[in-house]
Amino acid sequence: MEFEAVIGLEVHVELSTATKIFCGCSTEFGGKPNSHVCPICLGLPGALPKLNKKVIEYAIKAGLALNCNINRKVRMDRKNYFYPDCPKNYQITQYDLPLCTEGHIDIECYGETKSIGIERIHIEEDAGKLIHTEEGTLIDYNRAGVPLIEIVSKPDMRTPEEARLYMQKLKSILKAIKVSDCKMEEGSLRCDGNISIRKKGDKDFGIKSEIKNLNSFKSLEKALQYEYDRQVNAIRNKEKLYSETRRWDENKNQTLVMRKKEEAKDYRYFPEGDLRTINISEKWIEDIKNSIPELPDEKSKRFTEMFKIPKYDAEILTSDEHMANFFEKTLKYNEDAKAVSNWMLGDILKIVNEKAIEFKDLPFSSEQLGELIDCIKEGLISTSIGKTVLNYMFDTGMSPKTIIKEKGLIQNNDEAYLKDIISKVLISNPKVVDEYKSGKDRVLGFMVGVVMKETKGKANPQLVNRLLKEQIKHI
Repeated sequence: MEFEAVIGLEVHVELSTATKIFCGCSTEFGGKPNSHVCPICLGLPGALPKLNKKVIEYAIKAGLALNCNINRKVRMDRKNYFYPDCPKNYQITQYDLPLCTEGHIDIECYGETKSIGIERIHIEEDAGKLIHTEEGTLIDYNRAGVPLIEIVSKPDMRTPEEARLYMQKLKSILKAIKVSDCKMEEGSLRCDGNISIRKKGDKDFGIKSEIKNLNSFKSLEKALQYEYDRQVNAIRNKEKLYSETRRWDENKNQTLVMRKKEEAKDYRYFPEGDLRTINISEKWIEDIKNSIPELPDEKSKRFTEMFKIPKYDAEILTSDEHMANFFEKTLKYNEDAKAVSNWMLGDILKIVNEKAIEFKDLPFSSEQLGELIDCIKEGLISTSIGKTVLNYMFDTGMSPKTIIKEKGLIQNNDEAYLKDIISKVLISNPKVVDEYKSGKDRVLGFMVGVVMKETKGKANPQLVNRLLKEQIKHI
């Protein structure tokens, strides 16, 4: 491919503080429209802001977790723009003296580790929310003044997949340090994607487009891929590209022009006169550093070394704090780490996604999962029946042994009974028997499946496999 993408992301993260950045209004999501507001966050004349100390603490915590330098003296600035969701007609943010600079995170892509640079992290206030209806546009200012950190990456990503992996890693770190709930569906984690293209080998950047407010990993990847293809086609067709702000239309699966791309001079930045310079002490930074828990990368490495599970398993398990904790707790009751991992990343994760719940809300305990795995290893039930038991565990929260007893799911190990069923299956499938005897070993699986169906899944599959082979020899 003759072209490559140059991608950088601006990620907006709502911080999990109880109150807004410059006033005492609640940050709780989902309140009655315009009920979490006051003269300060509405920008009424004479109302003065007071900076929430917890916002600075969370921003420093994020910066340390993302390997940033923490600047000891910073200030707030005014970014001037006129839009209905900005009640003051300016946003209080940081411009030339951000809180955090020069960080990085590592992603695993195409079997290699790649470091993605972080240019800066700064704090700012969120805007209100516009609700577009057929009758007109409504404004809810509950979100106005909610504290944000904006994490600006360097243009180090070259594919939409790298951008998605970067966002997923970022989310897992921010959740692990508990500075944000990162609920993309509620707008706690939003992303603007900047993308240009150039010929491979070139050092200069192309004409950049910014895609606003991408609120899912899927949308991010699809929007960047569409924009890459659009820009490549434009160059090949000798069409002129413009620096634009665009939006992603999920229904049309394309980016659409919103406006010409603004530059810093368009915002007329100047220092915020109503707030003082912020001085960050060494002790404060050290105290925050000591409060940072084990991060996903560190935990993943520990899981692979301590529990001898594959790196792939460890990375998924540690991408969510509650999943990682559930895994470790289960190992207290069942030491087969690979079996626990297989169940968690297979059937359990599938049902969790289908039911749209989180691991912290599982209706059964880690001890019960350990018990389920023991029941299968001890031959009480088959793996197939284990899946049935798991579904009952999700529905009722009862222990596996109670479910097995009440539902009559104990595995059948009666050889005489199984031999009788196998004989009937072999008589009914003479062609399959001939195929097996001619060397087509894979058909044995078909016959095992037929026997399992006849026994309603209760037969011991290993025993069935052995008895089938033995009886076929005598045909």
